[in-house]
Amino acid sequence: MSTPDNNDQVEFWSAAAGRKWAARQAELDILMQPVLDGVLARAELTPKLRVLDIGCGAGAGCLAAANAVGDEGAVLGVDVSAPLLDLARQRAAALPQVAFHHGDATELELEPAYDRLISRFGVMFFADPVLSFTQMAAQLSPGARLSFAAWGQIPENPFFTLPARAARTTIGAMPKSDPDAPGPFAFRDPERVVSILAAAGFADIACKVTQLDLTPAGTVDDLAQQMCDIGPASGAITHFDANPDQVAELRQTIADALQSYAQNGPLRLPAEINFVTATKP
Repeated sequence: MSTPDNNDQVEFWSAAAGRKWAARQAELDILMQPVLDGVLARAELTPKLRVLDIGCGAGAGCLAAANAVGDEGAVLGVDVSAPLLDLARQRAAALPQVAFHHGDATELELEPAYDRLISRFGVMFFADPVLSFTQMAAQLSPGARLSFAAWGQIPENPFFTLPARAARTTIGAMPKSDPDAPGPFAFRDPERVVSILAAAGFADIACKVTQLDLTPAGTVDDLAQQMCDIGPASGAITHFDANPDQVAELRQTIADALQSYAQNGPLRLPAEINFVTATKP
């Protein structure tokens, strides 16, 4: 029997998607800052630790971890997306304790071992998550702590459902997909996450389902444009080869729907996040 591979995800994040996310890095970092804060708080970073950031993207977690571990610590960011890693390297150029690895976390073979593993939305994309987490665990020292964030239940995350619904009404319904397949919501079920980590050899596993607000920096129009560039709306635009008028209608439909989240002050988008912690025995 062949081992499932992650080639589909490598291709996705190495092509247009990676470039689009890199172009949106600054606003995405602001939007997702509450999630990264939650990951870092649970990681319990201290000076001199060695930190592994899986699915590091454009490097926000690596930069924050480097600040926590200091000059005598080390941070390694791992990602399959060359466009995102190019940007991450630029952002961390002045930090000698930060390095990056372009490759699949399932195939890591690192020395010496790491004391912490962190990830902000970077670990839900493995074809065989038990295999991937087993290999990641092999890169950690005994007693090492894992802390990552994954999206919770689909209906509780309008960052995805709102643009998907708008695209469905203005452009067309996308083909059904399996939410348990590698993708944003693969770890929405805490029981599944716990079972995967247990099978990979982790202990002291906990999954804290948390309601928080994502913090967009701009207006509803700014976020509507972002949602047309990445995520479900972008996928629908590409799938249906939407014309400029359709895209404009979609963008306006999204902006109108976002208004309800900006009635009492700055635009805030509710989210359900699963914050997961564990240790390597």
